[in-house]
Amino acid sequence: MAKEFKFEIKKEIGVLSENAKGWTKELNLVSWNDGAPKYDIREWDPEHEKMGKGVTLTAEELGKLKDLLSEELG
Repeated sequence: MAKEFKFEIKKEIGVLSENAKGWTKELNLVSWNDGAPKYDIREWDPEHEKMGKGVTLTAEELGKLKDLLSEELG
């Protein structure tokens, strides 16, 4: 039996892409199971009811990712 979980999108930051079925890959600030909000990158259906697998990042991790991308992309 699948474990129930809750989520709340606290802030929609931006859409990275959209597929042919209308799902969007997004960067959002999401609270999972009433926890502290984390930055989240994943695909969502148009109603934000279903989601794909994704990755969550703390503010510190997001900052480090920004630094790494700046170095990589110049």
